[in-house]
Formats: sequence, structure tokens, C-alpha cells
Amino acid sequence: MLGIFLVGAGSFVGGVCRYLLSTWVYKFLDNPWFPFGTLVINALGCLVIGFLARVAETRSIFTADAHLFIFIGILGGFTTFSAFALETLLLARDSETFAAIINIGSQMVLGLLAVWIGNLLARI
Repeated sequence: MLGIFLVGAGSFVGGVCRYLLSTWVYKFLDNPWFPFGTLVINALGCLVIGFLARVAETRSIFTADAHLFIFIGILGGFTTFSAFALETLLLARDSETFAAIINIGSQMVLGLLAVWIGNLLARI
């Protein structure tokens, strides 16, 4: 039960941070033609998860609860793209190149297909 609370609380923090940063980016750029807010959030989330994952590997400073709160909760609420990027990097680093490529392709194709199907279903 504690794990659920930690992930939920972290997701709240990450979601609020995502909203605030995205809103700021769009206001700063005066409603740009491109989704720069999402791009900034995904890049920042990837930077942070990459940094923290390395720290976690080399220094073992995160407890299991801290991992749930920070990695799954905060960063998951901020952007799931960071988890996708980290998992792909770890596959590639572990010489699982084929799996990394499959992960990239399947995430992109299935994600876009699911959005398209969801949009079609909403029209019915």
C-alpha cells in the first residue's frame, strides 16, 4: 500500500511540474507552431532520469521507496518518455541492439496506432 501512495504522490508532483513548465514554455514562446513544451519536458525528463539512473547504479543512494517516488512517481508523472528512453538505452548498453530497435519501433508504431484508433472510436 505504501508503494501505491509513493507512486501516486510522486505522480502528482511530476504532473504539476509538467503542467507548470509546459505552460511557461508556451507563454514564453507566445504559442509557437510546434509543441516545444512537450519537447522540453521530454528532453528534461530524459536528462534527469539518465543522471539519476547513473547515480543510482554507481552510488546506491536510492532506497526502494525513493525509487518508487522519484523514478516511477515524479518522473513518470512528468514524462513517460524518459522511462522509454532509459529502457532503450539500457537495452543498447547491454548489447541488446535488436531489442532496443524493436522497443523504439513498437513504441512509436503502437503509440501512434493506438491514438489513431482511439480517435476513430471517439467518432463512432
